[in-house]
Amino acid sequence: MLTVAMTPIGTVRSTRTATEDDDWDSVLSSIELDAAQFTAEALTGLETFSHIEVVYLFDRVDPAKVEKGARHPRNNTAWPKIGIFAQRGKNRPNRIGTTICRVDRIEGLRIHVLGLDAVERTPVLDIKPWVREFGPRGYVRQPAWMTELMSGYWVE
Repeated sequence: MLTVAMTPIGTVRSTRTATEDDDWDSVLSSIELDAAQFTAEALTGLETFSHIEVVYLFDRVDPAKVEKGARHPRNNTAWPKIGIFAQRGKNRPNRIGTTICRVDRIEGLRIHVLGLDAVERTPVLDIKPWVREFGPRGYVRQPAWMTELMSGYWVE
């Protein structure tokens, strides 16, 4: 199997330092690009988008705790045991997270955002503008347990 190596493009700056599951809308965050790799020119035009998709590494997940099978989301036995690829848990095989968040403002190499569910010093692998046409087309469905799980995720 091919091995892939990546160099982070930046780092999350956040008021949250512990990996907790809920209340992410109350978190103040920014993404600071690596000045050794980029200039502010790399962000030119990004301010014209309302949202960005952030790809980051769950670097604090112990590789021994990575799930490759099925588990109860958040270890809640009231929810069904499902495969790791049918949930968004952090203990993923490649420990990659993604979030779509609102751009508040851009200052130099720093993008201030709302709704980024990553903690202080999380390595950022990529940033992409969120484009409506890349969103879901047609009806979107999800199981009831996921709606319940997400009920407090973004609440202020």
